[in-house]
Amino acid sequence: MGAAMAERLASQGIAVVVYNRSRERAAALADRIGATVASTPADAAAGAEVTISMVADDAAVRALFDGPDGVAAGIRPGCVAVDCSTVLPGTIRSVAGAVRARDAGILDGPVSGSVASTLSGELTIMVGGDAADLERARPILERLSRRIFHVGDLGTGAAMKLAVNTVIFGLNGAVAESLVLAERNGIDRALAYEILAASAVGAPYVAYKREAFLHPETTPVAFSLTLAEKDLRLIRELAEVSGPSMPQAAVNLDVIRSAERSVGDDADFSAVASHLREEGRG
Repeated sequence: MGAAMAERLASQGIAVVVYNRSRERAAALADRIGATVASTPADAAAGAEVTISMVADDAAVRALFDGPDGVAAGIRPGCVAVDCSTVLPGTIRSVAGAVRARDAGILDGPVSGSVASTLSGELTIMVGGDAADLERARPILERLSRRIFHVGDLGTGAAMKLAVNTVIFGLNGAVAESLVLAERNGIDRALAYEILAASAVGAPYVAYKREAFLHPETTPVAFSLTLAEKDLRLIRELAEVSGPSMPQAAVNLDVIRSAERSVGDDADFSAVASHLREEGRG
């Protein structure tokens, strides 16, 4: 998603500076989209009015912002850092002080959508933080999005993203179960999926995950089971500190972990369907 964001912004005429822990990956992306490669997160932030980060987990966010080479060390006064990672609300709050000490702004802005919707500028962005910081970042975020929601204070965007993903994981499991049930009763997989997509459950997720469910062996991984397990653990952790009962999320976590053992943790999380097919044959 981070690479797709960079590509989208470059296609819109925005001067883009990219950084990745793997310099080779950053260089390959930069060559393809006409961007500049930064040697550290600090260098990337120093050269940008708006810094956008998208990394895998909470530890990666803290590592990205902290230290002499981190975003907070390089960001310039008046600029804004927007972290789009799916993490706990407390994570972005824990790095905010160092950014604000530089007279810069910070937002959490996780997104909902796919790589395709990123490239077409149709993401939904959930933003937590000061309204003034959002207005400074808005001209860039609008190039990526169909809708931007200002959810509240810093950290509320992260909380909302976990709430959205709670539904996504439930829908993913339900689509997998439905598809396997139809197949076992003599209905062609593609036809069953077409009917699901045309029915009351035909959410955008069902449309853009079609190939992953129909052709899991040949469709590139968009979101791994490992990342799905991480998000579900975060959902459980957030629920534990804020109070609501989350029985469906607990079931979804168990299913994802079973699928990891069955098909491997680097498979796309739609491979829950492949796991259920194999489990049903046992």
